[in-house]
Amino acid sequence: MKAGRASTWRRFIRQPLAVAGASVAGAIMAISLAAPLLPLPDPATTDLAGRLALPGSDGHLLGTDLLGRDILSRLVWGTRTSLGVALGATLAAATAGTLLGLVAGYARGRTDWLLMRGVDLLMAFPYLLLALAIVAALGPGLGNALVAIAIVNVPFFARTVRGATLGVARRGFVDAARVGGRRPVGVLFGHVFPNVLPVIVVTMTTTLGWMILETAGLSFLGLGAQPPQADLGSMLGDGRLLLLVKPHLALLPAAVIFVLVAGLNLAGDGLRDALDPRMQFKPRNGG
Repeated sequence: MKAGRASTWRRFIRQPLAVAGASVAGAIMAISLAAPLLPLPDPATTDLAGRLALPGSDGHLLGTDLLGRDILSRLVWGTRTSLGVALGATLAAATAGTLLGLVAGYARGRTDWLLMRGVDLLMAFPYLLLALAIVAALGPGLGNALVAIAIVNVPFFARTVRGATLGVARRGFVDAARVGGRRPVGVLFGHVFPNVLPVIVVTMTTTLGWMILETAGLSFLGLGAQPPQADLGSMLGDGRLLLLVKPHLALLPAAVIFVLVAGLNLAGDGLRDALDPRMQFKPRNGG
């Protein structure tokens, strides 16, 4: 097991783009997580007398916005908020989708058909329109945005995990566990799930970037973060109003979104290649 992890790590660090992406994304995440410890002003404190200060102004490294709030502070705290919502949505979608995919792929037959038709029903709607409809029904707010984003991404996880489960469930060691008298739940989580886990991890890594974009999109439309709370999407939405006269108000959060999502995607692609699809379903004893 340790040798396998070491081999995966070696393959990962041999990919310069993946290492660079992971480093950049990791640095942004570390700064946002350290927000409470950093000497930053309150991101919600307004100062109308000092509004629209240019970058480099006294006490405001990146300037201030239309209400005089410190842009650097709002970027750091906004990134923290966006990451929290995106990570929560990813975990929720991965949990629900994994359970659906495992049960459908292992049970097959009528159970598989019923579960997948439900997944197909969700996939019949454009995911962004479905997310907008869910938030419109629940009401604006980051919590409801998280629920909406998680729901529309469940089908992606379910189909991915189901495909991986179908391949593992036909292997001899799974049949041996069944013949040995193990309960279906024990076989599913003791033998099938460990061999599907690499697929789930890679899918979560590559999906997190999209979750950040979707969170930002809903906040940009006014359905995510609500004033005075900041996230990257709401900052981008506020900045577009002054794009021609103060372009940095929109370009700064847009740059953070771009760099963060690009870094996560590069890291996810590198992790996928490091795990080596030809080896990730090698049976693991135990469970």
